[in-house]
Amino acid sequence: MIERAIVPAVRAALGRQAAVALLGPRQVGKTTLALEIARQSNAIYLDLQKVSDRAKLIDPSAYLSQVEDRLVILDEVHRTPDLFPILRGVIDEGRRRGHRTGRFLILGSASTELLRQSGESLAGRISYLDMGPVHPGEVDPGEDERLWVRGGFPDSFLARSGADSMEWRQDLIRTYLERDVPQFGPRIPAETLRRFWTMLAHGQGGVHNAAKLGAGLEISGQTVSRYTDLLVDLLLVRRLASYHVDVGKRLVKSPKVYIRDSGLLHALLGIGDREALLGHPVVGGSWEGFVVESLLAVAPLRTVPGHYRTSGGAEVDLVLELPGGRRWVVEIKRSPGAVPSRGFHEAFRDLEAERGWIVHAGSGRHPLSKGMEAIGLRDLMAELKSS
Repeated sequence: MIERAIVPAVRAALGRQAAVALLGPRQVGKTTLALEIARQSNAIYLDLQKVSDRAKLIDPSAYLSQVEDRLVILDEVHRTPDLFPILRGVIDEGRRRGHRTGRFLILGSASTELLRQSGESLAGRISYLDMGPVHPGEVDPGEDERLWVRGGFPDSFLARSGADSMEWRQDLIRTYLERDVPQFGPRIPAETLRRFWTMLAHGQGGVHNAAKLGAGLEISGQTVSRYTDLLVDLLLVRRLASYHVDVGKRLVKSPKVYIRDSGLLHALLGIGDREALLGHPVVGGSWEGFVVESLLAVAPLRTVPGHYRTSGGAEVDLVLELPGGRRWVVEIKRSPGAVPSRGFHEAFRDLEAERGWIVHAGSGRHPLSKGMEAIGLRDLMAELKSS
């Protein structure tokens, strides 16, 4: 089993709050992590997809009050939205009897729906943690290229062969299109959404152009936004907002869009192995998305990410506003010999950045100019974690 870096954060959150919601896409490893916590802490695990486990909650207040001294893990909780108001009462009753923390671990695959349901009922009683696919800090250094090609879903990364990994990812895509999308969103033809998802993959890391996407599918820009919202809510797509700062220049305000898992990106485009990826036009965007997700996975809490681009050509791939208002700017390249562009230097000055980084696919680091450094992905992840 892959040792997930989020485990200490989950335990810490359970130690300070009554309920913790662990959010992440399907098959990312939430249930495996929760079962390990259950094994170590004598917790109760309820899979609300199972009729037998839902039957235990026919009278949820009575059942949960009887086990208030144990952690209860609720998986697939979106299937029982009426449970959230009851959890509020159970938590408040338990608090009056001294059971203030570590009551419920809630697992969810659709961020907006779960946040809405829980936020309305459990405000002040719940903490939220995001669990993404496996990132480089959770595997051996020699496996980084395989992780990039196959993606971070554990079953895809650990598959016996590249072909098995690709089949697994294709099956996951079908599951989302045929099961999860109808469950969480409005009725959308599966083939239309697959085409849309694939179009996003072809534009990996590009500025989002709803009108262009809509024209390709013969749908309106409003419908494009609705489809994008759904994939963002299912934690499959990242919409990286434009970073706004008053610099007296015209800014490109459209977000950049990424397929969050590189393995799913490659499956959508039919890219089966590393050699095919290196010869594909999406290779730069794929590497950029992989780096963005890896960095955000280890960034300090309350870090604000964005991208920066002006009409005059100043541009950086990733802006990180760290706690305390410090700004780091990141340019993402595959080559260890890459040098910062004029636009990167200009953006560095515009944003009054504390540090500037050129992230490459190699190892090691070396200075470029004052405040700027070329650095490998793992080294920058370590810098972020220690910041």
